[in-house]
Amino acid sequence: MRSPAAPEPSMADYRALAELRYQLRLFLSFSERAARAAGLEPQQHQLLLAIKGLPAGARPTIKTLAERLCVKHHTVVALADQVAARALVRRERGATDRREVLLALTPKGEQILLGLSVLHREQLRGVGRHLVDTLTEILAR
Repeated sequence: MRSPAAPEPSMADYRALAELRYQLRLFLSFSERAARAAGLEPQQHQLLLAIKGLPAGARPTIKTLAERLCVKHHTVVALADQVAARALVRRERGATDRREVLLALTPKGEQILLGLSVLHREQLRGVGRHLVDTLTEILAR
């Protein structure tokens, strides 16, 4: 819903928002294709990246990863099962609470994630400026 004090969007606003959505979708489409080319489903790639790229001090628990991926707890459990079966992650017990399950990348998982991350960084170097310009235009309005 629109805030009562917010001005109605102009045609330029709609175009900028549509362009941002388009640019994001292009990147996500690239990401999905790259993951599949590496032998992963996109959500599996996202899980590996979420584990490796957690903010400092965050622990790779199922709950934390579900929050970071914006999915339900059971979805992360299923994803963890899939990538663990392929030896891309391993489950570890918490040091203080043995009931706690932490996920860690294996060397094989690290290697696949490295390759995908290099590809993604290169893709962003190519399209990132346009994405930033579009976002800047939206925020400047």
